[in-house]
Amino acid sequence: MSTTSEQLHELITQSLLAWRLAGSVRSTGDGAILISCQEHKIRIEPASSDLPFRWVVIINNRSRPAISLVAVLRMVRAALEPGYATMRVRIAPVPVVPM
Repeated sequence: MSTTSEQLHELITQSLLAWRLAGSVRSTGDGAILISCQEHKIRIEPASSDLPFRWVVIINNRSRPAISLVAVLRMVRAALEPGYATMRVRIAPVPVVPM
């Protein structure tokens, strides 16, 4: 298992704990991560080097690209907790001291 795969495995394991979800996370020989939680089976695999994204998340036989780990976590949480309200951060320049 590569270092990236080990780190992803640990991140997903700790995320399930933080989200208070009971599930299992295991690694495969091809570098993918398998998540079993509730009735869901999720596979996260590295994308091939010729693709413009880094990960492929497969949920219920539907494959979706993810450009970052943040995107992977968002997809996994949305699948496991459909009622979870995602929040997006917006960054905009503002003066340090109001005028």
